[in-house]
Amino acid sequence: MVKLIFGKESDLGGISVRRVLPHRDVRSVGPFVFFDHMGPVEFQPGQGIDVPPHPHTCLATVTYLFKGAILHRDSLGSDLEITPGDLNWMSAGRGITHSERETDAVRNSVHELDGLQLWVALPDEAEESDPAFYHVAKNDLPVIEDAGLHMRLIAGEAFGKTAPVPVKSKLYYLDVEMDEGAQLLLPGENQEGAIYVVSGTLLIDGESYKPESFVYVAPEEIPDIVAKTGCRVMLLGGLPVGRRYIWWNFVASSKERIEAAKADWAAGKFPQIDGEDDALPLPERSTG
Repeated sequence: MVKLIFGKESDLGGISVRRVLPHRDVRSVGPFVFFDHMGPVEFQPGQGIDVPPHPHTCLATVTYLFKGAILHRDSLGSDLEITPGDLNWMSAGRGITHSERETDAVRNSVHELDGLQLWVALPDEAEESDPAFYHVAKNDLPVIEDAGLHMRLIAGEAFGKTAPVPVKSKLYYLDVEMDEGAQLLLPGENQEGAIYVVSGTLLIDGESYKPESFVYVAPEEIPDIVAKTGCRVMLLGGLPVGRRYIWWNFVASSKERIEAAKADWAAGKFPQIDGEDDALPLPERSTG
């Protein structure tokens, strides 16, 4: 099965985002349970992304930018700026708190933001692991070149390469630039996969796909993928880790774990970020 799905618009701290996963037709792709495209948007001075401290459990957040910069801070003491092409991988494990904002220099200027945030569900045995944070600069990510293809491996394993961040399950995530006429095979035999078109036009089994198209590919499929024009696409996939429940910013393999996380956040039991006291309250219902 090859299925096209489109995201729905949602609000994330003053910026409109396109939420693709979870979708009623495709809940997840391998261990990937959430896919947001932030922007593209241009901010005027004084405007920008400003997401106060909020919690996560039993997942890894994966932030990757095309344009702009985000200031990441978390309860482990991490405090750094994410720039285009960098990998920002935060493993929540049993629980972590983070904020997503901008430096004063960025916020006080005209600036753009365009990027993706994905969530990777942790396997059962890693759900209660220690929280961890990894940041890998663009030039330290593996590059794969092949016949009209320029690929950067963001996370996992693909085409004989392994990204530097340790992951807990079988997965791949790549940024691929394709010359016109270039052909592409999905990595990962017998794994679920997906292709997200960032720019240009892509042909999949003869059908044209424009930017913002998200195409799910079932494990048994081997689609014919050709760049109709020069294009940029994101590839993601892997092996599922089992059913996952999502409520607000919490992911877990059981509803009981979700309820425990809700109670802990409401009671102030999550670790806090030094110097930030404007944490988001627990919502009355999930907005995810």
